[in-house]
Amino acid sequence: MTAPAVQRRALRVLRQRGYKMTPQRRAVVRALSQTTSHLTPAQLHAAVREIAPDVGLVTIYRTLRLLVELGLACEISADARQPTYLLSRPAEHHHHLICSKCGHVVDFTSEAIERLGRRLAAETGYTIQNHVLEFVGTCPLCRDGRRPR
Repeated sequence: MTAPAVQRRALRVLRQRGYKMTPQRRAVVRALSQTTSHLTPAQLHAAVREIAPDVGLVTIYRTLRLLVELGLACEISADARQPTYLLSRPAEHHHHLICSKCGHVVDFTSEAIERLGRRLAAETGYTIQNHVLEFVGTCPLCRDGRRPR
């Protein structure tokens, strides 16, 4: 799904759910749609300020909370680290490898995990709507002491 398509989808869902389409919300969604990296609220705030300099950090947090509640963004919290966020791309479901030392996130897909979900649905009768899988460990750079400080 392209960045403009992801942005349009998120804005459409917000409108359909009755939320006002403020310039600040539009700027947050636009900035999130233009990245495939997981961003901290501070990183997102810096990106949004390039689009709309008047958007405050509180607005970033409120908008992120709303996007997560509506299933439009995913939140990753590795241990006590600052959470990171990424707009959901429905056709690109993925999972996460998270470094517990530096917080680096690697996205990955797995057909085996998707098959497991289908098998569980068939065995239990559940209609599975979503799943979240995060592996937490130590990345090679931190493990080998090569991560710049």
